[in-house]
Amino acid sequence: MSRNKSADKNTLYWPKIQTLSSVIKSQIKLHANMGGVVPEVAARAHLKYIRPVVTKALKDSKLKIEQLDYIAVTQGPGLIPSLLVGVEFAKMLSLSSGIPLLPINHMAGHLYSPFGGMSSKLSSPSNLKFLFPMICLIVSGGHTMIVVMENTKNYKVIGRTVDDAAGEAFDKVAKLLGLPYPGGPAVSKLATKSKTTNIVFPRPMLHSKDYNFSFSGLKTAVLYKTQDLKFKISATAPMSIGAMADRKDLKIKAEICKAFQDAAVDILAIKTLRAAKEYKAKSISISGGVSANNALQKRFEQDCKKNKLKLLLPGKGLSTDNAEMIGIAAAFALINGARQTSPTKVIADPNLEL
Repeated sequence: MSRNKSADKNTLYWPKIQTLSSVIKSQIKLHANMGGVVPEVAARAHLKYIRPVVTKALKDSKLKIEQLDYIAVTQGPGLIPSLLVGVEFAKMLSLSSGIPLLPINHMAGHLYSPFGGMSSKLSSPSNLKFLFPMICLIVSGGHTMIVVMENTKNYKVIGRTVDDAAGEAFDKVAKLLGLPYPGGPAVSKLATKSKTTNIVFPRPMLHSKDYNFSFSGLKTAVLYKTQDLKFKISATAPMSIGAMADRKDLKIKAEICKAFQDAAVDILAIKTLRAAKEYKAKSISISGGVSANNALQKRFEQDCKKNKLKLLLPGKGLSTDNAEMIGIAAAFALINGARQTSPTKVIADPNLEL
């Protein structure tokens, strides 16, 4: 990792980032069989695969563990059983090897994930001036928040969800309609089957004076609509969209998905753009699992082009939770003055604030 001093003192430094290996062991099939994430089941899978995943990552990188300068680990927020597996394994690795441990905030991983491929695109550090101030929308299964980033070091959260996160709402709507897990991609895919819809769902907190979000009411509105249309939701077993092709209710379910997605995208885009205008942002970034949603990306591309804002998105594979984004956040933490922490003092925190 090298430091490039920026011509803009407010931009600080930009690390040169190169990913030597990235290994992901997906649990999607495991959770699909159970209709969603069961924390204890997820933790057992983490415990089973964490060592072979780390071993393969080292092998693919062609490095030996003694060649590493730091070990970064997700401290939180998240599901405590899974966090405990990762944190305790990293502590053991750090203590046995003598390599310093860097605890990293999960949300910081999402925050910095769009920066992963930026180093190779910057012909000069002075080009960073076109990025900041930046408004960052982090939108995932467990979190939805707006962050204003003054530079690569200084940022603050200016809005967050007061109940359900956007990704959680997508998953719950999918479950209501009998769509498979993970729900977000399933809802998005079925929404494309409907070009238009007369269904209109509410946009909670759209006109509130703050930048907070609420998706619980939107999810409840979908529930009421399915009840009004007399769907036998409780008797609907999850099935693939292909398997639903001959079902009579496919059309109306597609309309519900489109109407729900339109409402969710409206809320996210309008509030984020409002923040960009207030803070005189030069760019917008969106990250987290929901940032991979095609309708959301298209809306932000249009809004950013119209308002002459640069749009940053995570690279392939960096939207959903992964170790690479934690490494990226660790690189920025180091150039911004992070100090190594005694492994024995690192504690998993499911409620850790950004």
